[in-house]
Amino acid sequence: MAHYIFNSVIFSLIGIAILFVTFALIEWLTPRHNIRKEILEKNNIALAILAGFFMLAVAIIIASAIHG
Repeated sequence: MAHYIFNSVIFSLIGIAILFVTFALIEWLTPRHNIRKEILEKNNIALAILAGFFMLAVAIIIASAIHG
């Protein structure tokens, strides 16, 4: 049983790391548009929704890759 819990924790940490790396990659690929600044300072709701859906999509892809 401990083996399954350990694997779940490791895969979760890998998935979270990949999610952060892809978000940082998107920030790096769009230098003219700072996503964090647009969302936090300018309160751009549309961009916040888009970023949320992006993270959800990447999370689904990572989950299917891990369980597949």
